[in-house]
Amino acid sequence: MALGRPIRDTEVDPFYDMLFNMLIAFVFCFVVALLAFNPKARKSGDIPAKAEFMITVAWPDNNPNDIDTWVQEPSGKVLWFRQRDAGLLHLDRDDRGAKNATVLVNGREFSSPIRQEIVTLRGVLPGEYVVNAHYYDSKDQMPVDVSVTVVKVNPQAEIVFNGTQQIPAKGDERTLVRFTLNDSGQVTDLNTRPLTIVQRAGL
Repeated sequence: MALGRPIRDTEVDPFYDMLFNMLIAFVFCFVVALLAFNPKARKSGDIPAKAEFMITVAWPDNNPNDIDTWVQEPSGKVLWFRQRDAGLLHLDRDDRGAKNATVLVNGREFSSPIRQEIVTLRGVLPGEYVVNAHYYDSKDQMPVDVSVTVVKVNPQAEIVFNGTQQIPAKGDERTLVRFTLNDSGQVTDLNTRPLTIVQRAGL
């Protein structure tokens, strides 16, 4: 044996080999677990996977009053809290002000200050859409400033309209915006001319 050459420890090599094989087995099991994971579970629920337009109706944070969103689509169908799907329209949540802003988890109370309802339009149906707000219930008997934002989602986010109106008292209804779509989904008309929806529906 030449001087200065390190002596190979044959008893240590099998131990390293075993560690290496265990590492390979662990990586293999990890890859198999990833392949077995079901991605469809994350896609469940009634939230639309795709939207053409998003309509957000909001009022001041922590406001105790109940404001409802009503939307009439071109065929005459009306979306509201008792009809959360109307044609291609979908209401994601009925925000009832202070009534449903709090949840109890493990004895602790959590609340959200946000007051808003979101409506998605999941396709393009040409014609006029009317977005109204109805002052359904009042806790403080005060007027409420209600804002609306209409966003065209595809092919990229674009704010079509943003505005605010004050609704004086319980039972009052205001037309926040009316917009018209053509066959290609482009907005051809915007206005706020009043149009009654709630009383016509018999609420």
